[in-house]
Amino acid sequence: MRMRQLLSEPILHFLLLGILLFAGYRWQAPGDSTGRVIVITQGVVDDLVIQHVAARGREPSATELNRLIESYVHDEIFYREGVKLGLDRDDLVVKRRVRQKIELIEEDASTRTPTDADLSAYLAANPARFAQPAVLTFEQVFLGSSTNGPDIVRAVAITYEALRNGTDPKRLGTPTLLPNSMIEIPSDLVARDFGANFAAALETIPIGEWSGPIDSSFGAHYVRVSNRTPAVAPPLGAVRDQVVREWENDRRLRARTDAYGRMRREYEVSIEAALPAGRP
Repeated sequence: MRMRQLLSEPILHFLLLGILLFAGYRWQAPGDSTGRVIVITQGVVDDLVIQHVAARGREPSATELNRLIESYVHDEIFYREGVKLGLDRDDLVVKRRVRQKIELIEEDASTRTPTDADLSAYLAANPARFAQPAVLTFEQVFLGSSTNGPDIVRAVAITYEALRNGTDPKRLGTPTLLPNSMIEIPSDLVARDFGANFAAALETIPIGEWSGPIDSSFGAHYVRVSNRTPAVAPPLGAVRDQVVREWENDRRLRARTDAYGRMRREYEVSIEAALPAGRP
């Protein structure tokens, strides 16, 4: 009797109807990767056409488009069957692809056009990224691959004395394929060829005097800087495009980091494996 009364309750009928409707939706919803209905939306077709144009340089014919759609259906069916079998659960490639999509969603959500105030503030906070490098004109005598010790001390003394006596710098030092002189070269290119420490030293040594030994990525040098234009911080107008690119890159990275931090707080990680002992 109690069971018959329960079955006659309207609230129970409403609940069962809701369950059936939800189950039906889950079975036929286009976004359900385990359902039996595959909906080819206009967005899907547009994406297929775009991909074909990028690959072939023209829009697909009707026959080609049908093949593209059938290929899409082929992939979708195998994907859904794979999900049913749980083949996506431990696949690092799938996980990384999903991660990339989430990161793109977060980046798109934070997209906006930077204002002049944004760019000016970013330029002021990151002057080294946009500074125009110093321009250097110098001569160098290569003393050898060693950068310290009595041999270098002796080489410096001999070179110094020879230069005082008017010897051509090109006739001094250890033979090398390095250029004897460079004229009006930006310091970042000097750093590329000789190393960052060498370029930094040339921005501080006295102009017009032979100095050394100065270490490069090749060894030790005796160097004379004859002209130097200091590095300058450019105005926003001169580097606007570069600042916009850097600002947008930072915004994307910040969006990813913030999104992960927000999601990470929702999870508890339990490591049950025995981890190897390592350095702290």
